[in-house]
Amino acid sequence: MTSGAAGSSGPAPHHSFVYLASQSPRRQALLGQIGVRFELLLAEPHEDAEALEAERPGESPQDYVMRVTLAKATAACARRDRLLTGTRDATPAPILVADTTVALGDEILGKPSDADHALRMLKRLAGREHQVLTAVALVDASGALTRALSMSRVRFAATDEASLARYVRSGEPFGKAGAYGIQGRAAEFIEQIDGSYSGIMGLPLFETAALLRAARVTFQ
Repeated sequence: MTSGAAGSSGPAPHHSFVYLASQSPRRQALLGQIGVRFELLLAEPHEDAEALEAERPGESPQDYVMRVTLAKATAACARRDRLLTGTRDATPAPILVADTTVALGDEILGKPSDADHALRMLKRLAGREHQVLTAVALVDASGALTRALSMSRVRFAATDEASLARYVRSGEPFGKAGAYGIQGRAAEFIEQIDGSYSGIMGLPLFETAALLRAARVTFQ
């Protein structure tokens, strides 16, 4: 995998689909929203996907989300190579990967480990503004990588603990950075956003579409 544009002797072919290295139903729905066909390229049983998201001491939220996205891209490239090994006349489609994190100041708020953890996170967000950062990377058929970063600000209204606890009981906070999803029930708490709604969901469509067009991916 290389960073930047790769040279070629002729025009690059168009691609009718991309490999999406994400099990997030939100990212899948967002790609479908802009008419991009995809095939899932998910982590295999021997891969430790959670280890890629482990934080490093002193790492800024921006550095964290970019590093994790690039690590996911590297793992997905190896996955694509294994998938296509021995396949005759195969043209490897581009790979799309993304990662989202929530930051309160310089502190990264990851996925909650349990209900108590989720409630603690939400209580800290209530009445305050935080950042949502989503990094996107696309690896084209030649292995060249391009990337983009979306940064948005979200303000939660002051909210009583009983309402936050009710939200936690819905089960929605689990598996989501910052313990909430803007597209779900948490919308009742969100007073203002400044940035990309789709980026806050997990895939900034403006930036993603630009990467896909540059890689000659066909939109339906």
